[in-house]
Amino acid sequence: MMTFYLNNLQETEKLGKLIADCSDVGTVVCLDGDLGAGKTTLTKYIGRYLNVQETITSPTFSIVKEYEGDVRFYHMDAYRLASLEEAYEVDIERYIYSDGVFVLEWSDKIKDILPENIVSIILKTGFDIDKREVILMGRGKTFDCLARELDNYDYFRN
Repeated sequence: MMTFYLNNLQETEKLGKLIADCSDVGTVVCLDGDLGAGKTTLTKYIGRYLNVQETITSPTFSIVKEYEGDVRFYHMDAYRLASLEEAYEVDIERYIYSDGVFVLEWSDKIKDILPENIVSIILKTGFDIDKREVILMGRGKTFDCLARELDNYDYFRN
């Protein structure tokens, strides 16, 4: 587990780039945190650096959005899912075990069906308008790459 702070949008963008650089087909990135914590903003940066050309918007009402980039990019918001059964109804396994990169907001709602090899990020607010505490956990190739890359930047250290 790593804990660090994002002090502004530029650092959030850098984190998004690092996640994209470490991601490969089959990557699952879970984003959790309160409303307004920056989950969709971070997702936009990940998509940008995977060369998604479309505007990435919150899938709160559509549940899942799919984009084309260097790899297929799937963005799901589980906020409105009331149960695991509903997750299966939207074919969650298709995205978890996909041919692309899958970013899942509000993953804690369906954590029981997630694989072990994920990148899990909790964004916490309450410091100032742009500052976020980031708790990074996970396992697998993408997480290991991200942890190594984050070590190269002073502003991602406590």
